[in-house]
Amino acid sequence: MDDTLEKPPPRWAHTLSRFNHWMMFDIGGGPRPFKLATIINLQKAGTFPVIALLMWYYAGKTPAATSTAAWLYLAMHGSYGLTWLMKDLRFPDANWQGRATIASSIADAAALALYWLAGFVLISGISTQNYPLPKSAWFCLCVTLCILGCVIMIAADVQKFSTLRVKRGLITEGMFKRVRHPNYLGEMMVYGSFALLAWHWIPALVLVYFWGIHFSTNMAMKEASMSRYPEWREYKERSWWLVPYLF
Repeated sequence: MDDTLEKPPPRWAHTLSRFNHWMMFDIGGGPRPFKLATIINLQKAGTFPVIALLMWYYAGKTPAATSTAAWLYLAMHGSYGLTWLMKDLRFPDANWQGRATIASSIADAAALALYWLAGFVLISGISTQNYPLPKSAWFCLCVTLCILGCVIMIAADVQKFSTLRVKRGLITEGMFKRVRHPNYLGEMMVYGSFALLAWHWIPALVLVYFWGIHFSTNMAMKEASMSRYPEWREYKERSWWLVPYLF
């Protein structure tokens, strides 16, 4: 048996991958006016003004709107959106270049707007933020996760983009040496920091949806695709999905 043959993905991942692709690109058929990348970038670019607008709207309704946590959230999520935008304009991800139907474009925009719910529950006062640590320590944790996550995600995406332009194949060095999906790890750290700052079940549920339906599916499909390379077995044995020595 040839160990270099591509292993089929798990059935659940294959099924969810087809469903996710239909949702993102093909609902209803018809014209395809927008690239998915355009919709994503509009959401990222809109984060700073949307969160700032929420703070202005709720400023006279609740002290939560102008609290330290709200300003931190604006800085963290708003800056992340702008950072993503700059990264994608220079190092675009090939996965997001497909064109979506009108119905899928609307569904994509609505799904991405769910990421703003963390800011909404924090700024509107829905979340009471009874953090398990003193506020200063909790803020430090959230900011640290956000910054490190941004660095990991961007470094991994830039390495992948630059490497694959020169040579196609399995990337096993740099950010990918010990972690097979560092770009997903970085993004999970970033959005995890927003949910921790909001400290409410609503943003946690949003992350369960995205991580469980989209991230896990994409990683499983990528693992199956990478299995076709001769060096896959050795690479898999010395690396981890997301966190070295844990998972």
